[in-house]
Amino acid sequence: MTDQPVSHTSDSLPEERFEKLYAAQQVPWDIGRPQRAFVEAGAALQGRILDSGCGTGELALWLAERGCTVTGVDFLAAPLEQARTKAQQRGLAVNFLQMDARTIGTLAERFDSVTDCGLFHVFDDQGRTAYVAALAKLLEPGARVCLLCFSDAEPGNHGPRRVSESEIRQAFATGWEVEKIEPVRFEVVPGIVDASFTAGGARAYFSILRRTDADRGCA
Repeated sequence: MTDQPVSHTSDSLPEERFEKLYAAQQVPWDIGRPQRAFVEAGAALQGRILDSGCGTGELALWLAERGCTVTGVDFLAAPLEQARTKAQQRGLAVNFLQMDARTIGTLAERFDSVTDCGLFHVFDDQGRTAYVAALAKLLEPGARVCLLCFSDAEPGNHGPRRVSESEIRQAFATGWEVEKIEPVRFEVVPGIVDASFTAGGARAYFSILRRTDADRGCA
């Protein structure tokens, strides 16, 4: 997530802004535990899992605690260092990698699921296309993406780009089956300037998308 809307056309990630948030320890989405939507979907998250945009690792570590084999990727070094420290302190084995999520299709490993907690809504249109294409290369048919993103039902224009249900369906229109898109809440740390959202948590969508196309180059 970011504290300013992301352009729909500029193919970039706001790296400097993210770095400042982590340096100031003012990270709205780093709530110290997995988002509830993933906990409730826990039964669907088994085997080899890639946590895309893992941040400081709370979701990845929770998955590892449940017996999953987990790789976490993020494009910033600072949260990854925090994630590795947490893993060591908790005695958990998680492979944390620094890389742009739009290039995860280059990983040699294949996964049973990908979790995306607050990354999809950061991308502009070009970045979103590249990201879904990378996911398609990474997943065998039958594998799933579990995705939590801000919804266009959340009022205001501060915070991340809002995403409509139709945009999710369009992004995953070819080579995927939309198993579920449901309205949920995205919890944030209270009291952070420019990060105040709807009471009870920002309005969001939780989606489960199943890979159907054997052609990994198709997205």
